[in-house]
Amino acid sequence: MASKKYKLLLIGVFTLLSFGSFAQQGGTYDVYDSSVIPAKSMAQQNEFWNNTYSFPAKPRNMWEIGISLGNYSISGDVPARIPSIGGSIHVQKALGYVFALRAQYTYGIAKGLAWDVSSNFGKNPAWAKYSAPMRIASGQLLSTIPSRTSFDKVFYNYRSQVQELDLNGIVTLNNIRFHKQKTGFIFYGGAGLAAIAYHTKINALDANNNPYTALFNGINPADITYKNRANVIKTLKAGMDNTYETEAENQGTRRAKLGDNTLRFGATFLAGVAFKLGKRINLALEEKFTTTKDDLLDGQRWQESAIGDAALTRDFDALNYLSIGLNFNIGAKSVEPLWWINPLDYAYSELNNPRHMKLPKPTFDDADGDGVLDQLDKEPNTPAGCPVDTHGVTRDTDGDGVPDCKDKQLITPTECQPVDADGVGKCPPPACCAELAEQLKNVGKGHLPDNTCTIGDLPSVSFKGNTTTLSSDAKAMLSTVASKLKGSPTCAVTVTGYPSTNKAAQAICNKRVASIKQYLTEKEGISGDRITTNCEPGGGDANTVDIKSTTK
Repeated sequence: MASKKYKLLLIGVFTLLSFGSFAQQGGTYDVYDSSVIPAKSMAQQNEFWNNTYSFPAKPRNMWEIGISLGNYSISGDVPARIPSIGGSIHVQKALGYVFALRAQYTYGIAKGLAWDVSSNFGKNPAWAKYSAPMRIASGQLLSTIPSRTSFDKVFYNYRSQVQELDLNGIVTLNNIRFHKQKTGFIFYGGAGLAAIAYHTKINALDANNNPYTALFNGINPADITYKNRANVIKTLKAGMDNTYETEAENQGTRRAKLGDNTLRFGATFLAGVAFKLGKRINLALEEKFTTTKDDLLDGQRWQESAIGDAALTRDFDALNYLSIGLNFNIGAKSVEPLWWINPLDYAYSELNNPRHMKLPKPTFDDADGDGVLDQLDKEPNTPAGCPVDTHGVTRDTDGDGVPDCKDKQLITPTECQPVDADGVGKCPPPACCAELAEQLKNVGKGHLPDNTCTIGDLPSVSFKGNTTTLSSDAKAMLSTVASKLKGSPTCAVTVTGYPSTNKAAQAICNKRVASIKQYLTEKEGISGDRITTNCEPGGGDANTVDIKSTTK
């Protein structure tokens, strides 16, 4: 039966969550809405509107009132039995976007029933008064109550009515979001103080006011095993009523009282998740744990001993409340409770679409008047009248370090640099002039210049297929040819290819000899009048170009 109830409860939970998925997700508000600002905070809000203060005033936010229903149980010496019903009501108020205070009243009826037999119950007055030794000691002879039999062993049980009044601080864990405006659910946790009033009774007598001696003794000791615990519990429930007529041990006047209840104080710890169903309603799943310095919430504080003695247990009882609840937000001219609002929403909205911030007036200054804005100018103090590039840097066409506006030699060859302050370089004399000067020296010594070319054989250049471009090896060979020509000013060369007689082959030959001449003149600096090109059909290998020296 209990399992069927829990299935129905889970179905209801998932139904509510499915409705919640279509609800408004998260919360926000307009910082310019003065109707949600408390009167005491309007001075700050006015300063914010006038840009004399950077932060808007905190808005008035709703109160939350919540109701819940769930399983209420005691963690103690006697195993708890499910279901043990509890309910609560609370009121909660946000003090900030993360922290809130909650006052909560919880009422629960917790039950417990042990599946294992206990024989050392003599120290517990609630059970011991029905045992033979205790009745004789108190003057109640067994013969005077013939209908009763005395306990030899018991199965501990209890029914405890508990009331809690808590004051908790609640911390929201996920409403401040940096990469998303809203959230449809929040995680929270909290801790606080609790006042606990409880009244515990045990079920020791049947409907005829007799102890359950026959029932307890009738269970076969061999059947009392952990594996068979469910059958033991079933047998006990079938044979017991639900009266709980006997007061459990409570130490009498040694404890504070509140009416018929024992009054204790403790600490609470809770955690939960709330799902937003609408602006004014949300569904919460929560677990609350309450600790006490009390071992009699379940009416039992004595442990079983293998030698037959009883001793006080060293652990204290605790309360657990696992619940599902509905929370309602109340209040007019107020925003949602602040734990549903992302406080970064306004800041990010203002950055994306400024409505309030004071933006500086755009300026387009050009202090040096070179036509490039100061924000983009990499040379902020360009001399007047000097042309600049797109970055505002003075032009220097030949790269000699003197700007064009001051350069008297606008294009100075690289070999003539460095230059003087006016950008004028000093070029070395041409190689031909140096050779002529050397020859003139020889003439002065009585030697006539020899006009015969003696550089000897020169390498041939090979091409692959129908290509006309020079390979790396070909360029290296031509560099050798150029070196010899530079050392022998009286020499010239003839570049000869050997195509076949068709026009296409002759065209390729012309391109090849032209590329050799071009390389020697442009890359190696050989004068073009020292190079003769020729294509002789059928005179040799079509993919080989010969270079032969001649006298100028």
